[in-house]
Amino acid sequence: MNESFELIYRELSISSNEQTTEDEMLEIIADRVEHFLKYDKDLLVSYLYRLDIEEDTIEKALNEVSEDPLHIVLAKLIFNRQKQRQETKLKNKVEPIEGWEF
Repeated sequence: MNESFELIYRELSISSNEQTTEDEMLEIIADRVEHFLKYDKDLLVSYLYRLDIEEDTIEKALNEVSEDPLHIVLAKLIFNRQKQRQETKLKNKVEPIEGWEF
């Protein structure tokens, strides 16, 4: 499993599985998004904001006609943004400051 996927697992609090494919990961995220769409849309929006998904991108996804259901569209946004974030972290790896490790 590549290091980028491992970091995504940790950030999304998903149990790591060496055999998880990108499609399976997307399905896991989509299930969570679907739950939040049904039961707590405000929290979902808060998560999207925390994940630094641009408001314009979210609005476009909400207003554009797509073959995929909304929870799949949003899951793809989340997954792609997480991949971008991890690539940036790996590219700009900084050693932690002593005493500030998390």
